[in-house]
Amino acid sequence: MGAETFVLAMLVNNQAGVLTRVSSLFGRRGFNIDSLSVGETEDSRVSRITIQTSGDDRVREQIVRQLEKLHDVRTVTVMELDRTVLRELMMVKVQAGPDQLAQVQEAVKVFRAKIVDLTPSSIIAEITGEKTKLDAFIAYLAPYGVTELCRTGLTAIGRGEYKLHQQQKEQTHGDDVL
Repeated sequence: MGAETFVLAMLVNNQAGVLTRVSSLFGRRGFNIDSLSVGETEDSRVSRITIQTSGDDRVREQIVRQLEKLHDVRTVTVMELDRTVLRELMMVKVQAGPDQLAQVQEAVKVFRAKIVDLTPSSIIAEITGEKTKLDAFIAYLAPYGVTELCRTGLTAIGRGEYKLHQQQKEQTHGDDVL
């Protein structure tokens, strides 16, 4: 089987250096991270990392095994895409004078984006959705002059009862068991 894109979701200890260790693992083994997002969960001691990458079954299994070995990683899951909601946030700045404002506003409306900043020479729009929707929005706005854009990276959450279960690793520090 050839290289396929897949999404990893993991719960990690919310501590300094954890993201560095996770991303270094990818770099040392020559795996590319296509998208990365990190944020605190409902428990401030735990962060959720979502990584989009690609590889065959062997690569996918190797990445998961290596991540599971990291001290601060509580759980790692390859998300089942048919049971997962995937979204990305993007802000895009477009050169748009008064003569183009109506066309850009219409595009914002059609793509269900929203204008978050407006000056006499530019518009900043915010849009959330799947990668294909965001890419189509950029393509539509390109003739108006996209001057800057930023994307958050993919984030993913399971539908319904499908969720990332936290597994507390037992770790010994002196006499204390965490």
